[in-house]
Amino acid sequence: MPWTVDLIPQAEAELLAMPPDIQAHFLRIRRLIIEFGAQDLGMPHVRPLEGKLWEMRMKGKDGIARAVYVAQSGQRLIVLHVFSKTTQTTPRKAINTALERLKRITP
Repeated sequence: MPWTVDLIPQAEAELLAMPPDIQAHFLRIRRLIIEFGAQDLGMPHVRPLEGKLWEMRMKGKDGIARAVYVAQSGQRLIVLHVFSKTTQTTPRKAINTALERLKRITP
């Protein structure tokens, strides 16, 4: 069964607001996940963040961005939040935003 990578509407809007090179890097990582599976992909593309949250690591000439996602059953990833990264560590606010959005989509 192939992997799927879905974005909630807020995350999709955030991604579309990113520069084109960041969007292209997201699509490249998404393709790698679909092709090889999330469990076999690691740094520099993805890394665990906190609890069930993981992050896709995107970089372009216009800066650095992250897409926070969670794995669901059935080899499905759901992207919860996309943001520009301006500090060394992932901001607590970004993690909290992803966690709040996760609560809204989890039954």
